[in-house]
Amino acid sequence: MGPSTPSWSTDNTTMNGSYYTENLLCDTVDKIFNILTVIIAVVGLAGNAIVLWLLGFHMHRNAFSVYVLNLAGADFLFLCFQTMYSLEYILAWFHNIYLDIPISLINVLIFAYLAGMCIIAAISVERCLSILWPIWYHCQHPRHTSSVLCALLWAFSLLLSLLSGDGCGLLFRYYDHSSCRTYNFITAAFMTVLSVVPCGCNLALLVRIFCGSQRIPVTRLYVTIALTVLVFLLFGLPFGINWFILEWTVDLKIIFPCNVYEMTAFLSCVNSCANPIIYFLVGSIRHHRFQRQTLKMLLERAMQDTPEEEGKKRASSGNPGDQETVSCSS
Repeated sequence: MGPSTPSWSTDNTTMNGSYYTENLLCDTVDKIFNILTVIIAVVGLAGNAIVLWLLGFHMHRNAFSVYVLNLAGADFLFLCFQTMYSLEYILAWFHNIYLDIPISLINVLIFAYLAGMCIIAAISVERCLSILWPIWYHCQHPRHTSSVLCALLWAFSLLLSLLSGDGCGLLFRYYDHSSCRTYNFITAAFMTVLSVVPCGCNLALLVRIFCGSQRIPVTRLYVTIALTVLVFLLFGLPFGINWFILEWTVDLKIIFPCNVYEMTAFLSCVNSCANPIIYFLVGSIRHHRFQRQTLKMLLERAMQDTPEEEGKKRASSGNPGDQETVSCSS
């Protein structure tokens, strides 16, 4: 405020200045998060594309690798559409170029997010069953259960994405806010269950591994699943909480002056980007010649469900892909 400013306009000028400063800060924060989102998303798209290429065309798939393949597809789809929306905002801010991206496509992004969440819950449950009841799992588990279940989860996620949020108006001719709000609460309830299931399954596995009467060796597959679930709870879950719960229940402007969507979308992109990194890092554990290993071999090692010593013996005998056989004659 200059020295010639009238005293009666001091309060008004201070309020306007504070409001302008707050908006400027939020715009800067939104720009930073959108730029970081695009950078992380590009890395995640490359990583998930490699996983899709290897699991889809160059590796023999088992029950768990089918889940990893579908999870990589869900992450790839989510990152694609989130990159589109972030680029739309960046071009509008810096170059005044406006891309006409239909708002209805946000439902594809929500569809991919829900599909990834369902697949993480499914792989946690199946891994828990294979450890706690191994004989029942190997004898009663149909061969194509993972593929059929993934197809059902994709269809279920599509239905949830259409019934919640903006997709509700696409299904019904007349938009009923109360009905759409009810559908959104139902989706939020399912999302809560889907977030609790991986926690319960991994907690049960931890208790069984470290406190059971018979010690169960920790395999690379268990480490891969545990890290994937942990990263999702830390980075992926806030996006769902914001989209399905907070947006419909509280006024976020009271708590956060800036838009929360950019923050949670960035964290969710970190989650989708981290999954391929987890696979390749777990595959390279205890291996001193990392440079000589192809990405295919690292991914195969990350899916290894045998102890390290036993895996080495099988590799030396020429049968590295054999799985432990369980007698089902009883």
